Amino acid sequence: MASRPVPVVLVAATLALGSAVSLGFARFAYALLLAPMRADLGWSYLVAGAMNTVNAVGYLAGALLTSPLLRRTSTPRLFVASTAATGVFLALHGVVLADAALVAMRFASGLVSAAALISGALLAARLVATRPPEPAPNAAAGEPDRPAPSAGLVLGVYYGGTGLGIVVAALFVPPLLGRAVAHAWQAAWLGIGTLALLATVAMALVLRRSLTAAPAATEAAVSTRRSRPRALDAAMLAYVLFGLGYIGYMTFVLALLREQGLGADAIVVFYVVLGLAVIASSWLWAPLLQRSRGGGAMSLLNGLLAVATMLPVLSSHPLAVFASGLLFGAVFLSAVASTTALVRHNLPEPEWGQWIGALTIAFASGQIVGPSLVGWVADLAGGLRAGLACSAGVLLLAAIAASRQKPLAPP
Repeated sequence: MASRPVPVVLVAATLALGSAVSLGFARFAYALLLAPMRADLGWSYLVAGAMNTVNAVGYLAGALLTSPLLRRTSTPRLFVASTAATGVFLALHGVVLADAALVAMRFASGLVSAAALISGALLAARLVATRPPEPAPNAAAGEPDRPAPSAGLVLGVYYGGTGLGIVVAALFVPPLLGRAVAHAWQAAWLGIGTLALLATVAMALVLRRSLTAAPAATEAAVSTRRSRPRALDAAMLAYVLFGLGYIGYMTFVLALLREQGLGADAIVVFYVVLGLAVIASSWLWAPLLQRSRGGGAMSLLNGLLAVATMLPVLSSHPLAVFASGLLFGAVFLSAVASTTALVRHNLPEPEWGQWIGALTIAFASGQIVGPSLVGWVADLAGGLRAGLACSAGVLLLAAIAASRQKPLAPP
């Protein structure tokens, strides 16, 4: 008797372990470690921001290399291998002290995490298209099959895995940092890398069964054709600005809260709240992603991010601080998912890989500038409020640019 197929939402949740590693750990765990590393290593805000800029440069290089790699290997294989490599490079953060070595690790982890995120997004985008309706639990009694989950929900679940990574890091890192040993942040990086490798093993075991049913489908998603070179110009510009604006918040918001006197326990709660909001966003914005064919979803989400970024700038009251984390977490990964949804709604399936990669390159370009820009403004102005206000302004520009993206004519 044939085994029952793995439910689509469960497959999406398994893919989400990849985004937990490639973004939740590789990108956003750094915010928890920035302050102790800065104090231990004597960094300015500019240097601290430059470490995430280097990570974004690696991410851009990885985005440029992913399309050629997808033409040479299967998408699931690239996804698992690049996620595992991300775990290795994160662990290696914990065995070096020199700035140059840390720069190399930040670059390398960005390089491989880009391949993980793009290949995982491609698998998630194809997941609904390649799955038939799911058998009902009581099919023998005549109950009709259930329709597959919407693409908006599947993409939301995939990107929402980042929230899981943020929550795990927020709960896992502080106890390691509290140890009375020199360079305690190194133990935290070793622990994060180990968790990433364990997540990769669990992910590979499930995906071996659930993604082998349609191997040709992943290959079909890779196209060397170039079409509509100007069709997504507004979305491309908005995504550059989004990458520039959001990364400033995610790099420095915890440092700002420490500047404002928020206690260590409250900061952990703040990051957990933010991560849980990311997970909830999978369901919160799924209907919008499903029906928005133009840049409307991206515009709305960037506007909300601008508001969230300004809240801790305007007030250090705990209510404003936690409202900021809750709103930002509930929105920012859905802004990423909105670009994949835009591609899925408007372009033929063989071009999805090409356009997801192109948008990721745009995103990475903005991320390169963001951390160093915010760090430079903070050093110049004597604090992080000015830097985050700059991020909020950029996110508002992203909202305006996205509003100019119209749905494409049917191919």
